[in-house]
Amino acid sequence: MAKPRKVIITCAVTGAIHTPSMSEFLPVTPAEIADAAIGAAKAGAAVVHLHARDPGDGRPDQSPEAFAPFLGVIKQASDCVVNITTGGAPTMSIEERVRPAETHRPEIASLNMGSMNFGLFPMLKRFPDLKHQWERDYVGNKNIIFNNAFGQIEYILTTLGPLGTKFEFECYDTAHLYNLKHFLDEGLVEGPLFIQTVFGLMGGIGAHPDDVMHMKRTADRLFGDRYIWSVLGAGKNQLPIAAMAAAMGGNIRVGLEDSLWIGPGQFAQSNAEQVAKACQIIEGLGLAPATPDEAREMLALKGAERVGF
Repeated sequence: MAKPRKVIITCAVTGAIHTPSMSEFLPVTPAEIADAAIGAAKAGAAVVHLHARDPGDGRPDQSPEAFAPFLGVIKQASDCVVNITTGGAPTMSIEERVRPAETHRPEIASLNMGSMNFGLFPMLKRFPDLKHQWERDYVGNKNIIFNNAFGQIEYILTTLGPLGTKFEFECYDTAHLYNLKHFLDEGLVEGPLFIQTVFGLMGGIGAHPDDVMHMKRTADRLFGDRYIWSVLGAGKNQLPIAAMAAAMGGNIRVGLEDSLWIGPGQFAQSNAEQVAKACQIIEGLGLAPATPDEAREMLALKGAERVGF
């Protein structure tokens, strides 16, 4: 009897887009981030994508020391694959953004594949009463350019690649796929490429089904069988795009980094709740969530025993 296809669920538990005043359920402290990651793994996530925050006011913190308190806890409690951001926040320097992954040497690190306008300011209409001034300044900034120039991408590749860390290539638009093809042709990356196509964030490609199909067709043409496809839908687009991609042979990412919601007007009370919903979608299609070890095999990862935490 044929076995169901395995789908990698990544859970991005806190991120640097949403701010603490937007939802009481957003993990902020190291203990909350660890609990969220462990809960997501128990619910079915094979990979957890991690940012750190200042435990006082919740602002993004990309110091290696901010990651240390929860990395060891997660590793002791779960065999999930740990993915550390190199995106940090779009206002940070590239050297600041790469330091946590350089220090802790995870199995996967995220890597944004192109510079882009980064528009968070529409969220001010939904969340007008942000508690901290830094939240209002950050979210309301209409002049953010998320800087990921070719030299900066190469810096991350050549810093983390020798450590055995693989990449979640975050592609917010078609050009980012072509940028990745350049680095593949130059021999700076190798397959299988884990490509996370991102939909619905202002400044990147939209979240219409035609946008999803276009990104998939382009990736198929550029990379053939040398890549593993995953999708990330921002906000209300999270679960509809997850369902579409899973049905098309892809993998999915959920989590409070990408969406605070579990349904129309209804806050998700945990990352695990979103992962459980993703599992329902997958299983409803006759598929099955991949285990961490199955994800490691699919993505050709170095293994948890070779990380630096």
